[in-house]
Amino acid sequence: MGVKDTCMKHQILAALAEVEQQHSVRVLLAVESGSRAWGFASQDSDYDVRFIYTHPRDWYIRVFEQRDVIEPQGEGLLDPSGWELRKALRLLSKCNLALNEWLNSPIVYREAEGFRCQLQVLIPAFFNPIAAVHHYLSMARTAFDARESGGTISAKKLFYACAPLRVPLDRTHHQSATHRIRTAR
Repeated sequence: MGVKDTCMKHQILAALAEVEQQHSVRVLLAVESGSRAWGFASQDSDYDVRFIYTHPRDWYIRVFEQRDVIEPQGEGLLDPSGWELRKALRLLSKCNLALNEWLNSPIVYREAEGFRCQLQVLIPAFFNPIAAVHHYLSMARTAFDARESGGTISAKKLFYACAPLRVPLDRTHHQSATHRIRTAR
């Protein structure tokens, strides 16, 4: 980890602590999303920090639902955003692929012990390969349509157009392998 990454990690951890203090929440998981998680960050790539949090018990027994997203103003390259646990679980049950990517991010800033693993084991139960293909094809189409005038496309935009196309194949292969393991038992 380079000096810049070490400084950013300290900044990220400080921002998460500030979120906890200002909103009276507990961050259960904080990960990197986007180009850094994909291993394709450029010099100007921001830090897409995504987190899942819980409130104190009394928050959950209110008559009216409260806001379930925290989007603090990030400084510089920091772009934090978090979902409350119930929202995350509802989205997981609907095969929310952004959440699936968070749960499988190779860059973890903070995690309550075992939390990510508990959610990862639920992914196959709710994963929908058809929805995944449509989602990632749409992402690829959007990235490809964003090409510059004259029909040229930068290397980064080409990556954003192509990277999502491999994910459904990876997930389908993973799901198929998981199914083979279960049926072999």
